Amino acid sequence: MTGKQVAVTVLTPVLNEEAAIRAAAAAMQAQQLDGEVEMIFIDGRSEDATVAILSELAGSDPRIKILENPRRITPVALNIGLAAARGKVIARMDAHTHYPPDYLARGLERLERGGVAHVSGPQIPKGEGRWSRRVALALSSRLGTGEADFRHISDAEIEVDSGFTGMWLRSTLERHGGWDEDWPNDQDTELAARIRADGGRIVCLPGMAAEYVPRDSLGKLARQYFRYGQYRCKTSSAHPESMRRSHVIAPSLVLTLAAALLGRGWFAPLARAGVASYAAALLAVSAGEARRARPADAASLPLVFATMHVTWGLGFLVGCARFGAPVAALRRIVSGR
Repeated sequence: MTGKQVAVTVLTPVLNEEAAIRAAAAAMQAQQLDGEVEMIFIDGRSEDATVAILSELAGSDPRIKILENPRRITPVALNIGLAAARGKVIARMDAHTHYPPDYLARGLERLERGGVAHVSGPQIPKGEGRWSRRVALALSSRLGTGEADFRHISDAEIEVDSGFTGMWLRSTLERHGGWDEDWPNDQDTELAARIRADGGRIVCLPGMAAEYVPRDSLGKLARQYFRYGQYRCKTSSAHPESMRRSHVIAPSLVLTLAAALLGRGWFAPLARAGVASYAAALLAVSAGEARRARPADAASLPLVFATMHVTWGLGFLVGCARFGAPVAALRRIVSGR
């Protein structure tokens, strides 16, 4: 490290990232910031060349540090990095995301102005493969993102209930005990809920928009959204105020599908009508995307949407069985609060 005071420490959990790690590290090294940047990569015992590549990069850049995460869980990695960090500001940056060169500078400036506890930018999907491109297309619509405002670019700063990666004062994270290690998924949303409950504001800045690379296969997408659904249920149980109305839609869809396939009596026709309406909505949105997408990509959208919605909804229901139904959160939704 140079003699400068560390302004920002970047934390990046990694596991088998040899294909993306050079580009990710280069984007961090290229950050334009009036102050020193410390880059900590926390490796979950990768079995490919990730550590070798990082070691090579660290040999020529003393700002890079490599730590080990033997438990291979993301919040554990982040807490290991937080304990070793020297910066007054902590940034979480992912290996599969493209950040603008002034990302850290904009976030640091906003935190220093005060009045906010967590700063991030819109999460913009950018496909880099056939299915990744199709998932990105789905995530560019509200049918793919629901009420998650941080997944869309706004004209100005907006307040959000959670954000994509982002930046915090180190003191904020330490006051809240870092990331909860019982949340291998959805740990940023769980942390955001604690920050908001303490009165902290979370804002999304359009100038900090970062391009996220979605999964490049339906199987990987399904596993990802199944996990998301489970831990969204757990977060809703622990923090009822964090649950949005849109979170009820996917599990309701799964129950409606089950009723349409297995139900009997008067309810079965209603369930089938609901499934038909859902299918019509998928086709309508997909047809609308045909104007700006490749024909094959637009034609695949119903399958992509259905994969996301059904696996997320199924995961949420499994989460209810594992962690308990978020009864208080559902009461808030029903009461309109």
